Amino acid sequence: MRILVSNDDGYFSPGIRCLAEALAIFGEVTVVAPERDRSGASNSLTLDRPLTVRQTGDGYLFVNGTPTDCVHLAVTGLLDDLPDLVVSGINLGANMGDDTIYSGTVAAAMEGFLLGIPAIAVSMTSRESPHLDAAARVATDLVRRVIERAGSPPLLLNVNVPDRAFEALRGIEVTRLGKRHKAEPVIRTTNPRQETVYWIGAAGPGTDFYAIQQGRVSVTPLQIDLTHHEQLEQVSRWLGAVAERPA
Repeated sequence: MRILVSNDDGYFSPGIRCLAEALAIFGEVTVVAPERDRSGASNSLTLDRPLTVRQTGDGYLFVNGTPTDCVHLAVTGLLDDLPDLVVSGINLGANMGDDTIYSGTVAAAMEGFLLGIPAIAVSMTSRESPHLDAAARVATDLVRRVIERAGSPPLLLNVNVPDRAFEALRGIEVTRLGKRHKAEPVIRTTNPRQETVYWIGAAGPGTDFYAIQQGRVSVTPLQIDLTHHEQLEQVSRWLGAVAERPA
């Protein structure tokens, strides 16, 4: 089993080291990550300059580019063998709801998925790292499950883990992405440290926000197709054109 690990926090992040070490039980782990924090880089590729790849003393490869650059380079020529799985993280800070659009963590996993490789993005809801081991254990369990479904179409999973000890997690919930809207009030709640925290946007049942609020790991299957299929015929009538249909 060959696993490519990347992130958007940079190759020096404690989250990526914890993840790489945890996934080593499955086989060969290669780390290719940005040389600096590229949070919020989304799916951007560097097209206006050449990229360089350097190596740390412990074998981590780091690139002067974006998370998407890292995975794209690794899969399309940097590595001798294609990875069987791409895992991005562990990000310090949640990537839920509309924020997945901006997330470099999710983008790194998405690039692997676009290139035909199963991929998982893993984030913690805290910007500190007291429970990285819990997120690593969750990632390990999910990787094991992905391996068990080998031969099935690739998945792209966005995973968020509450900031608490593994034993305090209240299971896993498969969720949809929540929504943010400027007209919606913030949701006030308390985290495990009894600190007041605020969620922006709707956190109804079934959403990633709600699962985290309930102390559960949120797992959201993502897709890439941006076509609004339900509007194809409507827009075709509006433009007096012909809607393209599958052969």
